[in-house]
Amino acid sequence: MEPLSLATPRLTLRPFAPSDADAVHAACQDPDIPRYTSVPSPYTREDARTFLEETCPAGWRDDSMYTWGLFTRDEGQLVGSMCLARLAQLRSPERQAELGYWTAKERRGRGYTAEAAREVARWGFEELGVERLEWYAEAGNTGSRAVALKVGFRMEGTQRAKIPYAGTRRDAWVGSLLPSDLGLPSGAPYLPFPERA
Repeated sequence: MEPLSLATPRLTLRPFAPSDADAVHAACQDPDIPRYTSVPSPYTREDARTFLEETCPAGWRDDSMYTWGLFTRDEGQLVGSMCLARLAQLRSPERQAELGYWTAKERRGRGYTAEAAREVARWGFEELGVERLEWYAEAGNTGSRAVALKVGFRMEGTQRAKIPYAGTRRDAWVGSLLPSDLGLPSGAPYLPFPERA
């Protein structure tokens, strides 16, 4: 897919550009970002260059991961990063994708990431035909969980040893969002287990 931009009332979601390297490098110096994501630690300028110039464009090109930089509309300041991943499952009956994100420390607590996530979810449901959007984070990552809940994800539990981290395996909180959770139609009807209905 050709990279594209999205917009919300306060944010521009656009493909990252090489000129964003300084802002991404600075944001990823916050120890919570590599602690709870796959961002390398320590995070170098070369890591930022590789992410912006190789990883992100390749994800759009091969339809494996669509990544946006989140920027304030008024000042163009970096808020964070968001992606739809595991897109290979869209070409199968599962029609699933995964939502991932990080937020720059100084932009947290303002609702920006939830605002962006709602727009990315809506776009995924309406334009890509996603029928189930998944989220997971290391158990204990209350900030990421708060964003997911604000968007409307339903928490489904804890998966044991899902996340490899620093030579260990960590538990993960997991949740899902369906088109119907946002009042949108789905390509396949959902038939919940009677006890859940």
